[in-house]
Amino acid sequence: MSRRKIYNRERCVYFVTFSCYKRRRLLDDDAAKRIVLGALSAQLRRLAGKCVGFVLMPNHVHALVWFPDPKHISDFMKQWKRTSSLRIAHLLATVLTRYSEQLEESPVWQAKYYVFNVFSHAKLEEKLTYMHQNPVRAGLVEKPCDWRWSSARYYEDGKSVGVPVTWLD
Repeated sequence: MSRRKIYNRERCVYFVTFSCYKRRRLLDDDAAKRIVLGALSAQLRRLAGKCVGFVLMPNHVHALVWFPDPKHISDFMKQWKRTSSLRIAHLLATVLTRYSEQLEESPVWQAKYYVFNVFSHAKLEEKLTYMHQNPVRAGLVEKPCDWRWSSARYYEDGKSVGVPVTWLD
């Protein structure tokens, strides 16, 4: 018998990763990052999901999410990427036109995303730490809680990070 923590019927939290098309730095602009966070919050509300953590990097996104119905992950990812893609494309076309003119192709996100099923408390903490260390490893900040576009500040200082963050017991 397994002694793994059971989070839902599939017994997991989802660690998801997706990247900007051709690893372009489409999330350098704060407005683009706000779009991604807004779409994340909206999709979590729509599906009664919970966010355990996230980090937005200039060219990719990580999140730890949970849903009461394990079938929701596919719809969640499709709608999160679709909604944010449309809004970022609009931002590029109307506000960040100089950057938009340099792009040869128009997709915002790579077509696929990667999902890793997290079954244990130890693996959940490992993935959360990995995510929060991304901006440090990239040389963007010295400490994880200094990166504004991550849930690290919530865990370190209890500060709001633009998305409701919940630790699952």
